[in-house]
Amino acid sequence: MKSETALDAIGKTPMVRLAGFEPPGGAEIWIKLEGGNPTGSYKDRMAVSVLTRAMERGDLKPGDRVVEYTGGSTGTALAFVSAVLGLRFTAVFSDAFSDSKRQAMAAFGAEVLVEPSDGTITPELIQRMKTRAYGLAGEPGSYYADQFGSPDVRAGYVPMGHEIAADLGHVDMLVAAVGTGAAMMGTVDGLAAAGQTPDVIALEPLQSPLLTTGTGGPHKVEGIGVGFEPPFLDRSRLCDIRTVDQDAAFDMCRRLAAEAGVLGGGSTGLNVVAAIELAKELGPGKRVVTIACDTGAKYLGGHIYG
Repeated sequence: MKSETALDAIGKTPMVRLAGFEPPGGAEIWIKLEGGNPTGSYKDRMAVSVLTRAMERGDLKPGDRVVEYTGGSTGTALAFVSAVLGLRFTAVFSDAFSDSKRQAMAAFGAEVLVEPSDGTITPELIQRMKTRAYGLAGEPGSYYADQFGSPDVRAGYVPMGHEIAADLGHVDMLVAAVGTGAAMMGTVDGLAAAGQTPDVIALEPLQSPLLTTGTGGPHKVEGIGVGFEPPFLDRSRLCDIRTVDQDAAFDMCRRLAAEAGVLGGGSTGLNVVAAIELAKELGPGKRVVTIACDTGAKYLGGHIYG
């Protein structure tokens, strides 16, 4: 297949059945492998939506600077898309996140500014990163990508719902961890447009149960549990919100790689832990869908794979 640019490689990722992880007498478990996107993450969908639409509106032009605070996957996606579109990108990052993500952003030509941490992801750290990014975005020739506010973020994930419906047909349940909430809600939008209205279960780390208890905390699952209410999360569309222990999630990452050939990050492991439990509850003849948010190659050398 010929493409005009690398942006054409975004999306159309495969669905894989995790038959070996399905509980006896339980529902089918299917996972969408978003690591197949160009930067190895479903964040590519968001980045291309935000930046191309901004350019179409005239809010951005080649040579302008895009700014965002990020744990790395969003930043890598924005750096990639910025490189293709002739934009500059500045990321406000932290050493609490995988250093390979910093390296990836820099490889795509980004300026990466690092906020120090104690090694854990905390609400205070996220606020410091946010404040620094806001200040930079106010400078002339700068554009704030606004991953926590732009409507173009949620819209970027609608095709993921279309693809799931096209590949599987009927879906009984969608289960996924939430950061901004945009990936989940955009996927729900796409499924609804295809006539599918599955039960929707949101997930968060047990160590930072803000959505379920109102109180966040330090944790090590990158990309989720941001310490405040996810701006795109529509609670009226949810059937439940559940917590998953981060250590169980990291153990599941190692199982997925060794037993299914699915190399994912911590949020992927968290998603599958919950999907297995929900498959037990749903029973036979039903179908649970979850997401491998990114490739575990981003986490090699870190605490998950050692």
